[in-house]
Amino acid sequence: MNGELGTGEIEQRLAELERAGLMRRLRLVSGPQGPTVLLDGQPVLLLCSNNYLGLADHPHVCEAAAEAAMRWGVGAGASRLISGTMTVHRRLEERLAAFAGRQSCLLFGSGYLANLGVIGALAGRGDTVFSDELNHASIVDGCRLSRAEVVVYRHADVEHLLWSMRRHSGRGNAQGGRLVVTDSVFSMDGDVAPLTEIVELAHASGARLVVDEAHAIGTYGPGGRGALAQEGLEGEVDAIVGTLGKALGSYGAFVCGDEEMVRYLLNTSRSFIFSTAPPPPAMAGALAALGLLQERPHRVQRLSANARTLRRSLASEGFAVAEGDMHIVPLVVGDERDTMRLCQEAIERGVFAQAIRPPTVPAGTSRLRLAAMASHTATDMRMAAETLAKAARKLGLDPAQLGTPLPEPEPVQEPVEGIEREPHETLPVAQSPPSAPFDIEQPRPRRPLAPAEAGSSEANAPFDGERESAVARAA
Repeated sequence: MNGELGTGEIEQRLAELERAGLMRRLRLVSGPQGPTVLLDGQPVLLLCSNNYLGLADHPHVCEAAAEAAMRWGVGAGASRLISGTMTVHRRLEERLAAFAGRQSCLLFGSGYLANLGVIGALAGRGDTVFSDELNHASIVDGCRLSRAEVVVYRHADVEHLLWSMRRHSGRGNAQGGRLVVTDSVFSMDGDVAPLTEIVELAHASGARLVVDEAHAIGTYGPGGRGALAQEGLEGEVDAIVGTLGKALGSYGAFVCGDEEMVRYLLNTSRSFIFSTAPPPPAMAGALAALGLLQERPHRVQRLSANARTLRRSLASEGFAVAEGDMHIVPLVVGDERDTMRLCQEAIERGVFAQAIRPPTVPAGTSRLRLAAMASHTATDMRMAAETLAKAARKLGLDPAQLGTPLPEPEPVQEPVEGIEREPHETLPVAQSPPSAPFDIEQPRPRRPLAPAEAGSSEANAPFDGERESAVARAA
């Protein structure tokens, strides 16, 4: 069928997902994302929301969104470069830039769009992107779509990153640039990247550096300003990616950097240029949430306190969970079906902790991803730990075998000559993935901020591909 999936093939693939324990369905949550919700009609403690500070339903945030809808309308009506830039967008960008300690800021429609746009603007054919193996899928896809060579280094392993950069320093186009991309707080494991070492390495090697602070903004560092601020590195990276849809309780994302970088992204980031501007109510809600975060930073402290209580309570119930104040707590089960059984048993007992399975996490590491919120109470955290322990034991699962994944150090081995291979197969980043969505497009400039020569095929990037008539399949 010309490469398209027929009805029988779709049914077959769905059956395969079911047999593998990887079938997904939507669960219906009634009411706002508070500490307790109605899940498919059943009251449960919500332990898997990214509404970390409990601001999504805060009265001030809701009022700001409602007032914005009446003042500017529900939608922006156009892209930012046409007529979609409104006063509320500009105000939020200015406040976010100041919050991040950078000169300028650019709003995106989502964190996914932000990572696609930033990576695609800063890397292209002839360049090399170095990406942590546990980076978020939006970073993975941004690397794929950039058309750059992608080198995946072992998780949080600076020595392997250094080895990888040295190995690729003399290969390919001598004019090609290098880009390092990492999450700061990793969404599924709740650990923090070694940012100081990565910054030093990027500076020493002349590589650009992008850090995604999606799960750190509002939750980590001084005043909730993120992991870079915790290390005093806000001004040491080329671009900081953040989200409005987690701790700030709204929707959308942003990228902060110096004025030149933001002007460059405004002119070259396809996911910014060709997307409708974020809706004014969401921006006004995020602006109000940011104000609450700065005026009342005790919410960050309360989140940390709840995270400590949850971790201690889990440990006292026998789970292999270390103490700390990180709000993301993975309980790695391993088997996909056992993970789903534990999730369902916990729901029936009144705790909703969503099961996370491949491809979100590597095969064999399926887990319940627990997320504390500032709006929880200490009693909530202790009850959740007790409930999860009872659910695990009922299913014959030993809590001592469930907890934070332990890294397994591996020696750096020289790959077989002539074969480009990622260090781990768990992250599906390919050097040149077949049938990538933008295969038909013109190559983008390899060196960011360098002007294209007049008359060259790159002079009109990133617009060239818009008139191509071929249809490409999703990767």
